[in-house]
Amino acid sequence: MKNTVETTTPESVVVRPRKKSLYHDIWKNRALYLFISPFYILFLIFGLFPILYSVFLAFQSWNGLGAMEFVGLAQFQYMLTEPDFWQAVGNTFAIWFISTIPMLFFAMILAVVLNIPMLKFRGTYRTLFFVTNVTSIVAVAIIFQSIFNNEYGFLNYLMTLVGLEPLEWINHGVLVKFVLASMVIWRFTGYNAIIYLAGLQSIPQTLYEAAKIDGANATQTFFKVTIPLLKPVILFTLIMSTIGGMQLFTEPQVLLGDSGGVGASGMTLSLYMYAQAFVESQFGYAAAVSWALFLLIGGFSFINWKFVNRV
Repeated sequence: MKNTVETTTPESVVVRPRKKSLYHDIWKNRALYLFISPFYILFLIFGLFPILYSVFLAFQSWNGLGAMEFVGLAQFQYMLTEPDFWQAVGNTFAIWFISTIPMLFFAMILAVVLNIPMLKFRGTYRTLFFVTNVTSIVAVAIIFQSIFNNEYGFLNYLMTLVGLEPLEWINHGVLVKFVLASMVIWRFTGYNAIIYLAGLQSIPQTLYEAAKIDGANATQTFFKVTIPLLKPVILFTLIMSTIGGMQLFTEPQVLLGDSGGVGASGMTLSLYMYAQAFVESQFGYAAAVSWALFLLIGGFSFINWKFVNRV
């Protein structure tokens, strides 16, 4: 069989090669596809399948052992009327707000300082700032427990030295959120500073020289040149911080346990989802909460994106 198509026109006969199918190309390069197949197989098993299965599970009632029962939208209806769910949502947004804004602000200051040309040992500072991001969260939780311990904490010790009454940082509904926020700030400020530093170093020096010739001072140069050109980087860090903040799990789980502390004041949405699945054995309800979390992250990230683009 010929692998060509003959097209007849009044003037001449044009012979065009027949377009080969996708399957033919895959079979022809099957050895190459075989080498990269482990990634796709693992992605299908551990990435795509859990996502699709969680959709199916959100419409079921299942304790993890017995038979599943189809309940339609009952899990979502129950979730919207559950006070603990809304408390977890409120805790998550509160911790995100008091951690993300200071974290990105401090990260910007650090990046600007690290970008000063006459600064010595710049590489050492970059490494030190990044160490906090790779430190074990269990070790971080132990350190912060020793700092904010209700009875023998280092911070309470310093407060008593200046005549102040010690505070129950871990047991107080508001203070515990600041403790969790301080852990997030300590872990990710250096990480975001390195990202900002990369963005600062990509700005052409000619723009700063032009601003200087035009008579702009340091403040005007920063707000009129640096910040506008750094906007994509700021948007990236804000979106990533939003995604990470909405999924905050390890810090409250290690510091406060599965209950989220006294009165569940440190119960975040991810920790609530985990507790419903692996403590309460309500896997269907936990799947519904996971999709609510997905929608919250998507919606809140979209709002942040629109806000940054309008500034």
